[in-house]
Amino acid sequence: MSKNKIATINRRSFLAAAAAMPIMGIAMRANAAEKLGFGELYKSFGPLGLEFSDKVKQLNGKDVAINGFMAPPLKAEAAFFVLTEIPMSLCPFCSSDADWPDNIMVVYLSGKQTFVQFNAPITARGVLEFGSWTDPETGFISQLRLRDASFRTV
Repeated sequence: MSKNKIATINRRSFLAAAAAMPIMGIAMRANAAEKLGFGELYKSFGPLGLEFSDKVKQLNGKDVAINGFMAPPLKAEAAFFVLTEIPMSLCPFCSSDADWPDNIMVVYLSGKQTFVQFNAPITARGVLEFGSWTDPETGFISQLRLRDASFRTV
């Protein structure tokens, strides 16, 4: 009789653990993002322009988290925003990537989210990409991007 009771408990434990596995996977992925700071984006600033840091090169294509501020979006229904190191009341997009500031990053959201005030600190998470790229929809040029991203206030 106690043998069956032990088997039942083990079966229940197993079923409970199996049911929790997908939730644990989501939690582990959420915590798996590499931390990146604005001071770690570039190696040098010289006559040839900005040179990406070794850390950025290593994290290309990986899930990263970076803290900053949301620059005011150009329109309310945009699926992207500019993450800045310091609060900015105007959108900091430049006309060319040669003038790209060293303290911003474009964040392409994986889904619609409500934008926050420009002075509210946030953490953005997504897949890091670097190198000059022109958005075909907007014509904006970026040097650093987060794709499939989300954000939360901190």
